[in-house]
Amino acid sequence: QVQLVESGGGLVQAGGSLRLSCAASARTFTFSSYAMGWFRQAPGKERELLASISYRGDSTYSLDSVKGRFTISRDNAKNTVYLQMSSLKPEDTAVYYCAKAKYPRVSRSPYEYDVWGQGTQVTVSS
Repeated sequence: QVQLVESGGGLVQAGGSLRLSCAASARTFTFSSYAMGWFRQAPGKERELLASISYRGDSTYSLDSVKGRFTISRDNAKNTVYLQMSSLKPEDTAVYYCAKAKYPRVSRSPYEYDVWGQGTQVTVSS
């Protein structure tokens, strides 16, 4: 069974930066064969896809509202995907989740993801 564990969340002031990490582990899971994504969910709002990265890391997608501030990357040797966040705003406050896609290509729909981490809280103070 695939397990995804996020880390790196916390409290940061507006304008600050954080780097989230998501480590994947499983006996029969080949991390480098699947696209990965980062989502967030704020209180009272639906979960939204922020970014996706292809299996080799050579193609990415970012939500317009975070483009230029958030960068997704991956290290297949470490079975880890990252989300570098900068110029953080109070409206970025949410629980952030990583997820494994069903496919190797960039995946833009939540329905294209089948395994989720437990989430990590990011709080941005004004």
